Amino acid sequence: MKFSTFHLFHRFDGQSFKEVYDYHLELAELAEELGFDGVRLAEHHFRDYGVAPNLFTVLAHLAARTSRLRLGTGIVVLPLHNPVHVAEEAAQVDLLSGGRLDLGIGRGYQSAEFEGFGIDLAEARDRFNEALEMILGLWTSDVYRHEGKFYRTGAEVSLVPRPLQDPHPPIHVAAVSPETVTLYGERGLPILADPAATFRKVVKAAATWRETAAAAGHTPDDAELVVARSVYVAPTAEQAREDQARFEAMFDRARIFNERSAPIDPRTGDVAQGFEYYQDRYLKGGTVSNDFRWEQLEVIGDPARVIEQITVLAEAGFGNLLCDFGSTRPLPLDEMKQVMRFFAAEVMPAFR
Repeated sequence: MKFSTFHLFHRFDGQSFKEVYDYHLELAELAEELGFDGVRLAEHHFRDYGVAPNLFTVLAHLAARTSRLRLGTGIVVLPLHNPVHVAEEAAQVDLLSGGRLDLGIGRGYQSAEFEGFGIDLAEARDRFNEALEMILGLWTSDVYRHEGKFYRTGAEVSLVPRPLQDPHPPIHVAAVSPETVTLYGERGLPILADPAATFRKVVKAAATWRETAAAAGHTPDDAELVVARSVYVAPTAEQAREDQARFEAMFDRARIFNERSAPIDPRTGDVAQGFEYYQDRYLKGGTVSNDFRWEQLEVIGDPARVIEQITVLAEAGFGNLLCDFGSTRPLPLDEMKQVMRFFAAEVMPAFR
C-alpha cells in the first residue's frame, strides 16, 4: 500500500489566502520528509471550501520544493476547462517535476462552480468524456485534430511540450456512482474511490472495477486503484474516539453540504440530470453520527485498528490510500504535523 496526503486548501474564518497556501505547502514538504508517496490537491472555485483553482500552478511550485514526492490532482474538474490547456499544463508539470505527475480527473458536481463558468451541469458527463478523449489523443499522437460536440481544435495540432512519462502520466478517474466504476473499468482506467462512501461500498467498487476490467481484456493487477479516506490515528482507541468528537464539533457541516455544493439544476431546482446518485448525500444534509463514521466511514483508531482497516482496503485491491488528515478541521499547523508524524511512525511501516 502506498500513502498520499490530500489537500483541500479550505480557508477557515480569519485565515488569509496566503496562510492557507503556506499551511498546505509546508505539510506537503513534511509528507516527503516522512516518507509518504505523494500528495493530491483539490480544485474548487468561488468559495472558501477550497481556494486552489489551478492545481497545475501549485504542483509546479511543489515540483521545485520536493524531489521524490508524486504530485497529483484530486481532482481536475475537466468540464470546467479547455482540454487542450489541461493536456499542455499537465505535460509541463510532468516535465518540470522529472516525471512525477499523477492526473486525477472527474466531472465535478458543485452547481455554483458550473453556474460561475456558464456551463450546464447536465452536460458534465458528456463534456468529461470528450475532454478525456482529447487529452489522451494529444498525449499519444504526433499530430492531433478534434471536432466534437463541445470542443474542437480547428486544425491539426501537436502538443508542446510532451509529457516526460511514457506514454503519459498515470490517470485516475474519480468514481462516486456505480455507473462510473463500471464505465471506466471497461476502459481499464483506474479509479479514485469516493471518500464519502462506506468501507463496504468502496470494497465493492474495487471488486466491480477489477471484474469489469478483466472482462474487457485489461490486466487489473497492473492498475493502481486509489481510495480516499478521512484518516486519524491516536495512541489509544479511546483517545481517537474522544478526538473524533472534538473534530466533529469543529466541523461546520453546512459549509460543505448545502445547495451551492449540491448538483442542482438551477432551471428546475431538482438534482441535475446524471447526478441522481448524489441526491441523498447533498439534499438531505449529509449528517452522519460519530458511531457511523467510526464503524463504516473513517480510517480511525489506535495503530492496530488503523492497520487492520487499511489491510481490508489493500486486500480489496487498492494500492494507494489518499489520507485526508483533516482538510475541514481548523487544526494548528503543529498539531497537524504531529498527526502526520504519528501515522508515519506507527502505521506506514506495517505496509513497507
